[in-house]
Amino acid sequence: MMPKPDMLQALENELGVARLERNVPLAPLTTFRVGGPADLLYRATTADELVRAIQIAKALEIPYFLLGRGANILVADKGYRGLVIRSEVGGIDFLDSERVIAGAGVDTFPDLIDATVSRELGGLHHFVGIPSTVGGALWQNLHFLSPAPERERTVFIEEFLESAEILTWDGDRRTVPVEYFRFGYDHSILHEQSDVVLSATFHLNPTPLEELQRVIRENLAWRDERHPDLWLYPCVGSIFKKIEGIGAGRLIDECGLKGHVHGKAGIFHKHANIIVNLGGAKASEVLRLIDLARDTVAQETGYELIPEITFVGDF
Repeated sequence: MMPKPDMLQALENELGVARLERNVPLAPLTTFRVGGPADLLYRATTADELVRAIQIAKALEIPYFLLGRGANILVADKGYRGLVIRSEVGGIDFLDSERVIAGAGVDTFPDLIDATVSRELGGLHHFVGIPSTVGGALWQNLHFLSPAPERERTVFIEEFLESAEILTWDGDRRTVPVEYFRFGYDHSILHEQSDVVLSATFHLNPTPLEELQRVIRENLAWRDERHPDLWLYPCVGSIFKKIEGIGAGRLIDECGLKGHVHGKAGIFHKHANIIVNLGGAKASEVLRLIDLARDTVAQETGYELIPEITFVGDF
C-alpha cells in the first residue's frame, strides 16, 4: 500500500516533492514492457542522491526496490507497493590510457562501449547489444560467448573490473576490489546481500580499432540470429538459469514448447529459454508460461528449471 501520510510527508521533505513521482507505470522502464505502476518513483542522478534515497527509505521503513535498466525483471500486474529508486547515476571518466570509471546508471551498451571503443580500448566491446547498466552488469556478472569467430569461451565482465564504489548493506560507503564480488556465472555477492553499486572502474586493453569493430559486428550478427529484437519482441533474455552441458532452452525445445503462446506472451520461436511480449502481455501470462516450461521439463526430463530473473511486486 501507499506509505502512510506522515511517512509520505517525511519522504517528500527529504527527497523533494517535485522529485517524487506518484503512480508511475513501470512497464516502460523495463525491457519486458510488462507490469503495473509503482506507488512512488525517485530518479537518483548522482551517487550522493542514490545513497540518500536508500538511507531515507530504510530509516522510514518504506519498502523500496532499486531499478536500473529493468533488463532482468518481471514486474507484477499490480505493480510495486512502495518506493522504486531508479539509478540514473551517470558519468564516464577516463582515469588514464587504460582505465575508465562509470556511474552505476550508465548504459553499458551503447554508451560505455562506444566511449571505450572510440579510444581503442578492448574488453567491454564483447558485451555489445546486451541491455544493462553498469550496476546491473556487476549484479549478474555480464557475460557473452566471445570472442568471435571461434566462440571458444564465455567472457565475463569481472575480467575487466578493477574496483567499484559501493554502499554496503550496513550503510558503509567504500571502494572494494573485484575479489569482493565473488563472481560466478550469472552471480555476484549482490545476490546475497543488499550492497548497491555506485560506480565501477574498469581496466581495459589497448586494441586496434579494426579488431574491435570486427568483434562488434560479428557479436551483433550472432545475437541477431538467436535473440529477439527488443523493439519487436520485448523480453528479458534468458528466463532460466544455465544447466551445464544441456541448456535450459534445449530442454524446453525438446518438450515441444518452442513457439507456444499464452495470451499476449510467447516462448520465442528462435530460442526456447526466452519469453517475449507479443504486444500488451500481462505478467500473469508470462508467469503461466514460466510455470508451464518448468513443470513440463520436470515431468518429461527430470530436470529442474530455476528462474534467473527477479520477480518484483506481489504475484
